[in-house]
Amino acid sequence: MKKDKTFIIAELSANHGGDINIAIETIRAMKRAGADAVKLQTYTADTITLDSKNEIFKISQGTHWDGQYLYDLYKEAALPWEWHTKLFEVAKEENLVCFSSPFDKTAVDFLEELQAPIYKIASFEITDIGLISYAASKGKPMIISTGIANISDIELAIATCKAEGNNDITILKCTSAYPASPKDANLLTIKDISKKFGVKVGLSDHTLGIEAPSIAVALGATVIEKHFILNKEIGGPDAHFSLDEKEFKKMVDAVRLTETLLGKVDYEMTEKKMKSRQFSRSLFIAEDVLEGDILTELNVRSVRPGFGLHTSYLNDILGETFNGNYSKGTPLSLNHIS
Repeated sequence: MKKDKTFIIAELSANHGGDINIAIETIRAMKRAGADAVKLQTYTADTITLDSKNEIFKISQGTHWDGQYLYDLYKEAALPWEWHTKLFEVAKEENLVCFSSPFDKTAVDFLEELQAPIYKIASFEITDIGLISYAASKGKPMIISTGIANISDIELAIATCKAEGNNDITILKCTSAYPASPKDANLLTIKDISKKFGVKVGLSDHTLGIEAPSIAVALGATVIEKHFILNKEIGGPDAHFSLDEKEFKKMVDAVRLTETLLGKVDYEMTEKKMKSRQFSRSLFIAEDVLEGDILTELNVRSVRPGFGLHTSYLNDILGETFNGNYSKGTPLSLNHIS
């Protein structure tokens, strides 16, 4: 991951429409939109849930997917494993980092064969300690989302990575709602994660707009993840909260502008600042004076520009006398005072 700027991840997720050509063109569009990386998801319906019609496997939480059984949803959404090699190659052609979220150990093994450079643990897998441990053991950077996590879950996930000797950990603030309401974003948590856990921090954003990523960067996020779709008419489980190329490009531009605006801590007196100081206030002779006249608040004033004596001298010189005749508009100096 790049250290000098925010690492922006475009999430392919289920936005492939079951067509590898759509997936390929989506990756190329991600590059055009300014992404640094493409993230896949590596699972099958069988590695993530059970093929059961028991009602507890049916989604009924007021979501876009209500009424579907988990197995059927994941069967539709899964990215075929046989596509992975080609998609990794396309990402490399586009100079994009390509990695994935594994959902079981077999997925980790498969991704190791593809030399995946990063492992991302999805929000709902933060409680799968065996998976986190196995992925962390590969020594790659770990990115972990926190959508359903409490503090203990985050602590345990971090400790699990560290127990495998893996200290390259980024925790993503995430709201596991699709889409997420702005009132549930609670982006101030980003600063607290960094402070509380001493890790790198970022945002996995499911809000509909593009504002949250920029705010997150201003709060210290070094990683941004956002779902990407080539064309929302493709449809699919994640289309309703994903950004298309034009929207994603606007988000990237906003993040990059935020980085520029944040800049660095800077008190240096540059040449530009020195020129601008000419318009600061300083002490000037405000009316014609004669030798022996007393310096008063009428004949000496703090005004622009900044070519006269510093204003901090004013109280000290009032009551002193001029040592010569001077005209209005003369920058005051100590040489004018007896």
